[in-house]
Amino acid sequence: MRGTLPLGTVAGIPVRAHWSALGLTALIVAALGSIVLPRSVPGLSPRQYWTVAVLAGVLFMVSLLIHELAHAVVARWLGLKTGATTLWVLGGYTELESEAKRPRVELAVAAVGPLASLGLGAVAFVVYLFLPKPTLAASATAWLATMNLLLGVFNLLPGAPLDGGRVLHALLWWRLGDVAKADRSAARAGNLLGTTLIAIGLFSTLLQGWLGGLWIVLVGWFIIVQAGQELTVKTARKGLLGLTVREVMTPDPDLAPAWMTIEDLVEKVVLNSRQTIFPAVDAEGSPIGFLTLSTLASAPPEYRRATRVSKLAASRRPVRVLAPDDEAARLIERAAMDPLIAVVMDGGRIVGMVTGGDLDRILRQAVLRAR
Repeated sequence: MRGTLPLGTVAGIPVRAHWSALGLTALIVAALGSIVLPRSVPGLSPRQYWTVAVLAGVLFMVSLLIHELAHAVVARWLGLKTGATTLWVLGGYTELESEAKRPRVELAVAAVGPLASLGLGAVAFVVYLFLPKPTLAASATAWLATMNLLLGVFNLLPGAPLDGGRVLHALLWWRLGDVAKADRSAARAGNLLGTTLIAIGLFSTLLQGWLGGLWIVLVGWFIIVQAGQELTVKTARKGLLGLTVREVMTPDPDLAPAWMTIEDLVEKVVLNSRQTIFPAVDAEGSPIGFLTLSTLASAPPEYRRATRVSKLAASRRPVRVLAPDDEAARLIERAAMDPLIAVVMDGGRIVGMVTGGDLDRILRQAVLRAR
C-alpha cells in the first residue's frame, strides 16, 4: 500500500501507518473532544477535553497495532513468513508472505488478533471500575473498553477477509479435509456478511438518517471485494503450481542506469523500447527502484535535464529480487504490489522482470488452469 509512513519496528516487525490512519485518528480525537467527553463529563475546559481526547485516540491506535502485531508474532512463532504491519482507515493488516500448511496454524494466527482486542477491552473495563466517576479518565477508559470489545467481536464475524472468516476457513479445512472447498465456503460467507452489512448501513442511513450507516456500507463493500480477491489469489496459487518465474517474466528488459540524466534515459532507452516500466540499477547492476512511462512523462523538461535516474527512481522499499527457477507462486506472496513486482537476477545480473501486467496475465491463466 502506497502513502505509508514508517513508524519503526516492533519485535523485528516493520510497522507503518497509511495516511488514512492519521485521518482516522483525527476523526476519533474530534469526536471525543467535541461530543463524547463533553456530554459524559460537562462543565470542564476545552483544553481538558482535547488533551484527554488526544491521549484516548492515540491509545486506540496503539490497541489496533497490538491486535495486528499479535497476528504477526504468532505467525512467526509458528514458522510463517511475515512482512510489514500497516495501520489504515479500516484498522490494519499484516502481510503474510507464506500460507499455513495446517488448519490449526491458520486457526491460531487468525484467532489471536480478536482475542488480543477482547483482552485489551477487558483490562480497560477493569481499570474503569476502579476509577472515580464521573471523570474524564473514567469516560475515556470506558470508551476504550467499549471500542476494543466491539473490535474483537466484529473481527470474529464469520466471513473472509475478517479474522472470523479465517477462523471459519480453518475449521472448515479441518472438518472437510479439502482446503479448496474451505476457500469457496469462506468466500461465500464473506459475500453474505458484506451484503448484510450494506443492507444494514443503507437502512440506517435512508430510514433513520444515521450517517454512520455509510461507514457500515463502506465496510460491507470492502468485505465483499476482499473476499472475492482472496478466493481469486488462492485459486491462482493452485494454478501456478509447477510454473517458474522464468515462464512469467519479461526477459532481458531495458534498464535505467542510475547515473544517467532523465533526459538521456528518455532519448537513448525509453523512446526505443516497448516497455512501460524500467528497472533502475546502480553501477554494480543492483536494482534500486523503477521508473514508469507516466512518471517520466509527468516530469517537466527542465527537471529531466537536471535530474539523474537515481533520484527519481529511488524506491521507498527494497525491490524484490527472485531467481529464474523460483516458483511462480512466490510472486503473489505479498499483499501490496508495485507496478514492478520483481526483478529476476541470475549470476549477478538482471535477466528479466515481472510487471503488474505480467502477473495479471499469468493469474488469469492460472485461474482458468485451476478450474
